[in-house]
Amino acid sequence: MENLNEIIVDAQWTSGACAVGVATLETLAGGPPSVDLTYVLPNAKSAIVFGFALDQELIDRYLRKEDRLSHEQDNIRVNLLASGTALFGEKFLKELGHDAYAICANTVYRNDVPGGSAVMMPDLSLRYLAVASGIAHFGLSGNVITKNEGAGIIFGAIVTSAELEPTPPLPDEDDYCDDCKLCVASCASSMMDPDGVERVTLGGKEYTYSKRRTYHRCDFVCGGFTGLHPSGTWSTWSPGRFLIPEAEEEFYPALAMAVQASVNRPQIEGGYRHPMLPDRRIALTCGNCHLICVADKAERAKRYKALRESGCVVQNPDGSLEVVSAEEATERLAAMDPEKRLMYESF
Repeated sequence: MENLNEIIVDAQWTSGACAVGVATLETLAGGPPSVDLTYVLPNAKSAIVFGFALDQELIDRYLRKEDRLSHEQDNIRVNLLASGTALFGEKFLKELGHDAYAICANTVYRNDVPGGSAVMMPDLSLRYLAVASGIAHFGLSGNVITKNEGAGIIFGAIVTSAELEPTPPLPDEDDYCDDCKLCVASCASSMMDPDGVERVTLGGKEYTYSKRRTYHRCDFVCGGFTGLHPSGTWSTWSPGRFLIPEAEEEFYPALAMAVQASVNRPQIEGGYRHPMLPDRRIALTCGNCHLICVADKAERAKRYKALRESGCVVQNPDGSLEVVSAEEATERLAAMDPEKRLMYESF
């Protein structure tokens, strides 16, 4: 089938994708284990990679702490859309006589690595696949970015035995990341090392982004267990106020303590099921480093200012979240019954 590339790529465009590209074994060569296509499909030759945009207006309201639930619902919807599109693409390729494997947009982890699924290593890294397929750049944070969507994009992929033509990486001059470090400043957990650099080679081309510290930092904050920024002046959408450790070795014990302490908190409206904590919904409370990044530098600064001035979140007895000043949040927690207060902070 001479025009297989065109057919397969067009199938993703018709699904509503905002970006589509192709990576191959050659264009991924030299990369880490998480780009090994044969891990999921032994006879793999190519991967079709695509992205779906998040609603930027809802992101803005989320960062301002005007509306949490709408962005969460959009995020869940877009993740499911990307995963469903991958499944459709798998079936489509199989109907054409090619082996194929759908890569879920999120929450699929390898069990055969040290630490098992708890380390949350994906079956394949969609970030790396997106860069290698020429539809995104690496931002300083390690999130991947596009000119139109910034980092507000969710990726999916289909791995296949079909030998497709790769799309070239994006030219360096089109990368809008200027190391403004607002992604670093917006992360309450200090996930990104401000001085360290991660280097990765894909298809003979080297890419760099900020070295990441222990992923338990992200688990602690993005998991919603705590959210107070070290400055004490603003928080994520989490009502948790457990202190964020400085030392890496202190993070797992701190995370384990916070998970246990938060079990009896009232359920936040909305949320989603995660395989790491299947008996309780997890609410989307952070993702700031991801959401703050857009091509327009003035808009980036505006979003960061809004986040920094957005106040702190506290939880009412009925489970609802309320945004108050940092001073009022401190007073509210201090006035709590000690047993209930321990669900949110150590004192």
